[in-house]
Amino acid sequence: MDRTPPHKTLPRLDESLLTHLPPFSELEKRQIRRILDQATSKRYEAGVAIFDEGAPAERFYMLLDGYVRVVRITATGEQVTSLYIPSGQLLGIAKAIGRETYPATAVTATESIVLSWSMGLWESFVSDYQGFAVNTYKTVGKRVGELNTRIVELATQQVEQRLANALLRLINQTGRKTPEGIEIDFPITRQDLSELTATTLHTVSRLLSDWEKRGLVQSKRKQIKVLDPSALVDLSQA
Repeated sequence: MDRTPPHKTLPRLDESLLTHLPPFSELEKRQIRRILDQATSKRYEAGVAIFDEGAPAERFYMLLDGYVRVVRITATGEQVTSLYIPSGQLLGIAKAIGRETYPATAVTATESIVLSWSMGLWESFVSDYQGFAVNTYKTVGKRVGELNTRIVELATQQVEQRLANALLRLINQTGRKTPEGIEIDFPITRQDLSELTATTLHTVSRLLSDWEKRGLVQSKRKQIKVLDPSALVDLSQA
């Protein structure tokens, strides 16, 4: 993955950027101003690591715009995509799970705008800002639930079921309606899907080609549209 440094820090941000986001939605404008004044804002190109697995967790982050891919490296050195994080969510929240290092690598799937704060501010955010802790732990719980679901799928489902479930999750989380169907709203390759479903690139390509012939999906370079979601639901439960 690209290690190109992110773009320079962005100009001073307006409070309205955070008021609708769950960790900050219960706060007063003056509190949000204080939070923003302590933040660093950066724009990242696609394919850049925001932080690396195993590195000291020195900062925590809010994804304002874009999508982030969460990547783990297995004991044999293989890269595995655990999940995708859409804009409006916290990431790098190692403190919330009692860790001093990041448990995975966060890679921008698109050009992204990210806020970050020193991890030294974590305890004050939790204690001083109403709703921050509750919403943070809801986020942790949701991600743990998603990872547990994927573990069960890997243990019990055939590849076709896993791929159908992966596409359904992606369109539910990030889907954008088009005249033809629902498009995953960021560039995603067949290699990305193979990592997400723990199978080979050849198998993903074969299944997508078959589904295209049947009118279930439309797959172009780094873009996938689901044309028949109900058929994918049937496949995911077969």
